[in-house]
Amino acid sequence: MSAFDAFPAEVEQWGCFEFRAAGPAAGNPFTEVRFAARFQFKHRVIEVDGFYDGNGEYCVRFMPDLPGRWSFETVSNAGELNGLTGEFQCVEPGPGNHGPVKVSRTYHFAYADGTPFVPVGTTCYVWNHQGEALEEQTLASLQQAPFNKIRMCVFPKHYDYNHREPERYPYAGSLSEGFDFSRFDPAYWRHLERRIRDLQALGIEADLILFHPYDRWGFASMEPDADDLYLRYAVARLAAYRNIWWSLANEYDLMGSKSMADWDRFFQIIQTSDPYQHLRSIHNWHNPEIHYRSNLHWYDHGKPWVTHASIQHHDLYFVTEWREQYKKPIVVDECRYEGNLNHGWGNITAEKMMDCFWEGMLRGGYVTHGETFVHPDDIIWWSHGGRLHGESAARIRFLREIVEAGPALDTPAIHFKWDAAAGGVDGEYYLLYFGASRPAFRVLELPEGISFEIELIDAWEMTITRLDGLFTNGSRVDLPGKPYQALRIRRVG
Repeated sequence: MSAFDAFPAEVEQWGCFEFRAAGPAAGNPFTEVRFAARFQFKHRVIEVDGFYDGNGEYCVRFMPDLPGRWSFETVSNAGELNGLTGEFQCVEPGPGNHGPVKVSRTYHFAYADGTPFVPVGTTCYVWNHQGEALEEQTLASLQQAPFNKIRMCVFPKHYDYNHREPERYPYAGSLSEGFDFSRFDPAYWRHLERRIRDLQALGIEADLILFHPYDRWGFASMEPDADDLYLRYAVARLAAYRNIWWSLANEYDLMGSKSMADWDRFFQIIQTSDPYQHLRSIHNWHNPEIHYRSNLHWYDHGKPWVTHASIQHHDLYFVTEWREQYKKPIVVDECRYEGNLNHGWGNITAEKMMDCFWEGMLRGGYVTHGETFVHPDDIIWWSHGGRLHGESAARIRFLREIVEAGPALDTPAIHFKWDAAAGGVDGEYYLLYFGASRPAFRVLELPEGISFEIELIDAWEMTITRLDGLFTNGSRVDLPGKPYQALRIRRVG
């Protein structure tokens, strides 16, 4: 056995088992040494890739999905790493551990144990590149925020308000001397893993962006062999964390060095390398102005290796249409940001940010928050994290509580008119949202022969008021004639 062969005797279901062993340090262990392990539970055998973690140390991680006795045996082309064996006990999951998130009932999500998951996301692209003090402040903010998913990047970002060098890089090397794309910097990856574990402790899914175009280091234009090596290394290191989602790219269609065949290959590498089949998506930039329904620049979310559509678009009206087109969950991961930046995408009001969430979620999809307020030190939540300054987060929490208290929102068959967003379960439950419209009353079309109770919701003021009486088809409901009103309609009896 090796000098590093200690490993835990017990790991909880959907926890992260880790085994380390000493091996060759000469040459290039990242490319020359294969290290993997076969994990067995009764008749099942799952092979998992390991990785080189520097200083002659190799590691393999595994996320067991069933309680009971597991055994493993390593596989390597290096003799001292081959044939190492061990056993551990997988015990029941601890509090808050529901397993990884999967697609549920075509358009929605649930944890592995069946608990529904309503993604209420935010965007902090490179918060994990900001240094200890700011990163800890971001985590403290997230602990108080309503978000259970965060979009974040592996690579650092070069863009407006993002001109400082990060403390660490994924590869050995430097900006001045160049990077060796065949050698990773394990210290960077250990830091990234630490932050993923921090998010996991907060119950937050890490929607990890693997590529993006905002680059001055050469990470966006690596050769195919380097791209493929990077993806396999990332999966080997990170897939055993249950809160991982794979986002192939932010604004993939701005990366001119990659072809559609490259993106197909990347998806397939992740699909075949990830033994746990975490969620997989890709995010667009182009939003054609001539005809909003034209999405010819988009990656085809209907391809079998895409689990859900990650869409950038400012008009949430089309969520229902996208659901029917792709027959998958729709997550509008960018619909503009609350703030006051000079860019049009970064200066909508808190009311508009809240409105996007109500509109998108009641049409059967999910929406991601972002915040972009000018800051004297250019510390902007959308990229760097830090503190939240806006007013939409509290309203998003209010909506999340309402949605999680009811059934999953699907498109109802009954007609609530074109000027309102509606979701629910026909004959049982409806949420009806009027947005910026301000009707004084509405005559409701409801299923015949069924009585309903109705609550008036003020989405901005965050109030819920029970209306007197019961309501049937054709009932008139008086409204306050102000924006951002909604009705919660529930069957009685």
